Amino acid sequence: MQIQVLKSKIHRVKITQAELHYVGSITIDEDLMDAAQLIENEKVQVVNVNNGERLETYVIKGERGSGQVCLNGPAARKAAVGDVVIIISYAGMELEEAKKYKPVLIFPDDRNKLI
Repeated sequence: MQIQVLKSKIHRVKITQAELHYVGSITIDEDLMDAAQLIENEKVQVVNVNNGERLETYVIKGERGSGQVCLNGPAARKAAVGDVVIIISYAGMELEEAKKYKPVLIFPDDRNKLI
């Protein structure tokens, strides 16, 4: 039996952009993606600290070193530029593997840069 566990988390980054008329997804600075071990097209959950909204979408690579975190498409209505969000990914694992797994947690600064 597999269970879903926390794989990685980008804790408290600011939304830098919201593009309503886009296909959909969240664009994330590639430095943040690498640090959190996220890959392009990976499913993530986005939790908005400012308004409590939660949504699921997939990741698109943003410009490396830019600090970009952009909600695209309908998700753009779930956050305003400057809102603080938590980006979470999960993985399916066998129970015994999950008991030993240590998730990757990153805590960027207030400019979405790695500390």
